[in-house]
Amino acid sequence: MVRQRGVVLQGERCDFCFYNECMSIRFVIEATDGAARAGRLWTPHGEVETPVFMPVGTQGTIKGLLPEQVRAVGASIILANTYHLTLRPGDELIRDLGGLHRFMHWDGPILTDSGGFQVFSLATLVRITDQGATFRSHIDGTILELSPERAVEIQENLGSDIAMVLDECPPAGASREQLQQAVRRTLVWAERCWRRHQRPDQALFAIVQGGLDLELRRQCAEALKALDFPGYALGGFSVGETPEQMHAALPECASFLPADKPRYLMGVGRPQDLLAGIAAGIDMFDCVLPTRNGRNAQAFTSQGVLRLRNACHRWDPTPLDPTCDCYCCRHFSRAYLHHLFAAEEMLGPILLSLHNLAFYLRLMRQAREAILNGTYAEFQAQYLLPWEHQDASSASPSDPGKDR
Repeated sequence: MVRQRGVVLQGERCDFCFYNECMSIRFVIEATDGAARAGRLWTPHGEVETPVFMPVGTQGTIKGLLPEQVRAVGASIILANTYHLTLRPGDELIRDLGGLHRFMHWDGPILTDSGGFQVFSLATLVRITDQGATFRSHIDGTILELSPERAVEIQENLGSDIAMVLDECPPAGASREQLQQAVRRTLVWAERCWRRHQRPDQALFAIVQGGLDLELRRQCAEALKALDFPGYALGGFSVGETPEQMHAALPECASFLPADKPRYLMGVGRPQDLLAGIAAGIDMFDCVLPTRNGRNAQAFTSQGVLRLRNACHRWDPTPLDPTCDCYCCRHFSRAYLHHLFAAEEMLGPILLSLHNLAFYLRLMRQAREAILNGTYAEFQAQYLLPWEHQDASSASPSDPGKDR
């Protein structure tokens, strides 16, 4: 297999002096194995090895876990959400209290979603025009006007290391006319975000839309590349299409993105999806599955998904995963975890959330090592063997808008 080292780095030049370069972020690809990439991303709040999975802290918290616990299982960067933090407690409050890092006691890098996902997930509560998205709050019904400029302002107030442009995310099954409209609006909004963005210690990433229409994806990517963003994301996946459709589209969609900048696949997904994304050349991922499924008694293991409410675990003295060294697997049996969920004790969701994050983050480390060794294809095939006979829907999110 052909491997390349020392691919040229890129970053956004600014007035903020950082790592002896004037950049808000800095990215270097250390090795490739086929399309898979092992890289390193520097931000104002620390270094991130890629490929990387970002735990989702929608409302300024990884649900049920202390920041120290999230760091201890290997998280280097987390995600928070513009829409939810604007509604409560308010971006100005967070700004005045020292920014999101201090507010949530997380000293590592933070990426903030722009609120574009809520355009999809809260479709019944939003009205979209070229000016922006108008939401009726799911909390108390108040109106939130989210224009591209306001989305950037909120994220600058939050002080995240990486901010995302506001985009329109069409659902799976949208007509080509609907996809074209979403791409057009996404491009208009991206340029307005680009013009509004001022914070020099924050990188603004673009988002490519287009559904499963590869020509629209290419057109969207080409137009965004002309603005020379410091990073690029693929949005509009895991919104109702089948895993097979997504896996088939990912390699070409990733190839449309600049080769020397971070590539981010938004809101995806299952371990199988992460490995397919890495094989396609994606560097960054996020998803609510590890913590959401943990709260619902599902554990990700090297042998597939375990459902801890099942009676077969009542007498089982073994750990969740004998290959895992997380706190949960070192100290507790499947029988104890089954008991916690049967008794509705809060420790059950906490322990499974902790384990699931450890599983995802270890998967990223193992994938990175395989890329560095030039053995990624073999690693992917071997890793997926125990999962092949499991129901494809067993680890799919039931409500994609609940946590984000």
